Amino acid sequence: MTRRSMTDNEIERRILNFFEDNLEMLKMEGGHALAPYVKETARMQVLLYWRKLREIAMKVTDTEVKLNLPQQRTPKGRPFGIEGVVDIVRENDRVVMYDIKTHAADDIRENTQDYERQLNVYAHIWQNLRNQQLDETTIICTQYPPALRYAMDKGDPERERHELARWNPLIDIEFDEGHVDETIADFARVVDEIEDGHFAPPSLDVLRELAPGAKVPFATHVCRNCDACFSCSAYREFVRGKHSHSGFESLFKQYLNDFGTDDERDDVRLAGVSDIDDTK
Repeated sequence: MTRRSMTDNEIERRILNFFEDNLEMLKMEGGHALAPYVKETARMQVLLYWRKLREIAMKVTDTEVKLNLPQQRTPKGRPFGIEGVVDIVRENDRVVMYDIKTHAADDIRENTQDYERQLNVYAHIWQNLRNQQLDETTIICTQYPPALRYAMDKGDPERERHELARWNPLIDIEFDEGHVDETIADFARVVDEIEDGHFAPPSLDVLRELAPGAKVPFATHVCRNCDACFSCSAYREFVRGKHSHSGFESLFKQYLNDFGTDDERDDVRLAGVSDIDDTK
């Protein structure tokens, strides 16, 4: 019996089903859902990644490869390790390492030094600790450009195809072994700062300034990619000022208070009940 190949529409429906399943799992683990706009943006990033980079996606031979640089020491003697996750494509005796970022491609191209150092550490682990061949390192940017978003919002298929063709989310990064030790030392200093409880977020004035080499404010270029950004008073003030006329407070509260439906909240609350030993 011959197995029928899936159509493009069937593949995309399957991808979106996986997206929803993963989102539900994350919601159960974390206790709250994504705000509607954030969810839609993430959904479109996943879908457009497939439409634009399906050739690369189908060639991936090693997916979500975990790289680990263990047994490091900070200046104060604390042990730590560096971990990362990449995809590997092996084809025609060449090996390419891909690191996926949710940042905008233009931002990365204008500030490649911010990303070279991290990817160089990954390449160092792959080549020197794993003794694996590596011919190229590349960043994949999943954040689609504003022009493509505009065409999709307007429901203009022709413009959408044009902007999708123009979009280049691949950025080649040169491997430079000379910066690896310096990057590891920077990580080590940060670990000491964290463990010592020394946190010094930039001031609101700094957040409003253009980031070095970028065309956007420091807060947009750097802070919005930080998992702790909404715990930072300076960043909250920056966003509040930027969205003072767009109901920021209600949107922010909606994001924090979206815990799903009553049934979903019950699932979270009762998730571990079956593991309780009543005999003790």
